[in-house]
Amino acid sequence: MRRSVDQVVDETARWVPVICGRSSQRPTYDGSRHWTRIVMDEEVDRLLGTLGPARLRAVEISGDSHAGRQRWSSYRTLTYPDFDLCDPPVGFGQRFDVVICEQVLEHVRDPIRAVRTLRDLCEPGGHVLVSVPFLIRVHPYPGDYWRFTKEGLEVLLRHEGLEVVEVGSWGNAACVRANLRTWAHHRPWRSLRNDPLLPVSVWALGARPRVEPAVKRS
Repeated sequence: MRRSVDQVVDETARWVPVICGRSSQRPTYDGSRHWTRIVMDEEVDRLLGTLGPARLRAVEISGDSHAGRQRWSSYRTLTYPDFDLCDPPVGFGQRFDVVICEQVLEHVRDPIRAVRTLRDLCEPGGHVLVSVPFLIRVHPYPGDYWRFTKEGLEVLLRHEGLEVVEVGSWGNAACVRANLRTWAHHRPWRSLRNDPLLPVSVWALGARPRVEPAVKRS
């Protein structure tokens, strides 16, 4: 029964409102959106919005979802394998005000090297936005190596000299169960309640200091 209802909702997703839509902060319901991304996308958009995107040069790693979600001064993408976070092209010297890396770090062999590249792409005083999955099934595209908690993502960013501005996570038991064998779409009856002990998605905004400490060499 639930499967047939899901199919009907998909067909009418363009106009079906969120439950009690008139009083909801989410005025429309899009059945094509993954349940795991609803809250994360809103929080990521909020964080990027605080930076004043209209005056910023942005780059997105292996994706283009933010090309139209914010109005940037300029925007480009860098895509694997032409641009490998773990082995960036020699002589690539371009820097950006905002570096966006969503749902990528779990797929790289060396996340420390990858975050170092994200920092290097970022102008001093600029920002790096990262999101990763946690309680999500393995999805090897082409490989799937890592999972990070909020604390783990903070450690990773700080290890490579980024100051953590904000870190967040979202998830609940129902969403974890629904995504065990498929990528579950959001439905009006599917809860967006957050259980901090069952994070499905994790995100963080880091800042590259304008003045970086000198590297101590032995």
